[in-house]
Amino acid sequence: MKLIRKLYLSDNFSAREIGEKLNVSIDAVFYFLRKNKIPRRNPTQSNNASFARKVPSFKIKENLNAEEKELKAIGVTLYWGEGSKWDGENIVDFTNSDSEMIAVFMKFLRKICGINETKLRVYLYCYADQKPKELENFWSKLTGIPTNFFYKPYVRKDFKVEKSGKMKNGLIHVRYNDKKLLLILRKWIEDIKSVYC
Repeated sequence: MKLIRKLYLSDNFSAREIGEKLNVSIDAVFYFLRKNKIPRRNPTQSNNASFARKVPSFKIKENLNAEEKELKAIGVTLYWGEGSKWDGENIVDFTNSDSEMIAVFMKFLRKICGINETKLRVYLYCYADQKPKELENFWSKLTGIPTNFFYKPYVRKDFKVEKSGKMKNGLIHVRYNDKKLLLILRKWIEDIKSVYC
């Protein structure tokens, strides 16, 4: 059946999903794959196929005006400098203590990336001489992210007087839980590198 071939190879459905969709047993689907010499996916390929079918939680804005193009360039450059560099990262993770920089990045996420607000989380990092609840309220007001979307803060106990005032509002990680957006951001960074590096 051409439909099974299309669902498995082009649309990345699993054998179980194909069986449910066509109201046939999973054994019947596997029989078809064997009969037509279509190799079954290994676990890595299955995970990749499942990821490819996952609907993004965001909607990238198209047809940007001049101001939006500038905001996109700024947002991507900010992430290049202050975003997570870990190869195994699965989320967007932007870190800084500069409130204005955080505000610009939030504007980029909302206006250019069209994020789903429920996917946002914040992780606060501060020193023992600071008041985490006050800092959470500060960052919540600035980012527009409710405090119930904040993780338990990390409070450094080894505070030294000479560091007083270095991070007056602490430091935060703004996190967005969708690997597809992370991959798009990293592609945009590579696009910049290809032109300027």
